[in-house]
Amino acid sequence: MKFGNIITPNNVFLAPMAGVTDLPFRLICKGFNCGMVYTEMVSAKGLFYKNERTNDLLYVDPKEHPAGVQLFGNDPQILKEISKEVAESDVDFIDLNMGCPAPKITKNGEGSALMKNPQLIGEIVYETAKNLQKPLTVKIRKGFDDNQINAVEIAKIVEQAGASAITVHGRTREQFYSGKADWDIIKQIKSQVGIPVIGNGDIKKPEDAKKMLEYTGCDGVMIGRAAQGNPWIFKRTVHYLETGELLSEPTFDERAATIMQHAKMLIAYKGSYTGVREMRSHLTSYVKGIHGATDIRRALTTVETLQDIENLLEKCQRHF
Repeated sequence: MKFGNIITPNNVFLAPMAGVTDLPFRLICKGFNCGMVYTEMVSAKGLFYKNERTNDLLYVDPKEHPAGVQLFGNDPQILKEISKEVAESDVDFIDLNMGCPAPKITKNGEGSALMKNPQLIGEIVYETAKNLQKPLTVKIRKGFDDNQINAVEIAKIVEQAGASAITVHGRTREQFYSGKADWDIIKQIKSQVGIPVIGNGDIKKPEDAKKMLEYTGCDGVMIGRAAQGNPWIFKRTVHYLETGELLSEPTFDERAATIMQHAKMLIAYKGSYTGVREMRSHLTSYVKGIHGATDIRRALTTVETLQDIENLLEKCQRHF
């Protein structure tokens, strides 16, 4: 897929997810042929006011490219200034989040709350895009709720304001992540705009990606929750799209190797105490679906060391 001056190696991308898509997880996914990654959602206001923790989220490793920083906010001038500043670092593009449904974001008029104000969206994108030397992309939802389905209108505004690509999650803010994603809205947007459209929602396996691409005509697909504990979904999906062959699920040994690699990277990146604790949620995703592993999954949420993880994986192997 091409947008701006960027050509991605394939069109299967990792969705930005707060608390999930940190540097180690992005690198794991890149290792399984993910075509493009985004940082966790970063507050433009936090960067503006020099919040050190917020700034830590911006680092992009050379192995990640193409990689973008996803910013959120609702102040056109702050987003304009911070986007320009961030774009001077080693990132390939800036993505503006206008789709996050979390109450702590929407209550401030940010994320998907912006879907209620198309005029402000136009101002934000215009002010930000005209000052960037790198591509600007935008992520939106179907609408705020069933009474405000305005994604097509907003997609047109975003394109006219200067965005290079748009990602569409086929759910309203009110749905959060429940119910079925509406691929028809993605199809409508693709037929109405000239910039690349990335489809998001209900891509759980390689076959889903193919169906979305064929049904909507979108240029790329974005995988979020289905990649948690399942980074090889990228390799399997890309291979399926290119050859029509469905690769088998990873063996237990392959899963275990990836888990240990991920844990070691997290520990190296965040230190032993934080790294192991943050790995706990990843571990339960990695062993999801393994028959008879309920007790082991419970134990995985209390691991204290890398050795604990290794010991539990050995027990887990008996259930695979």
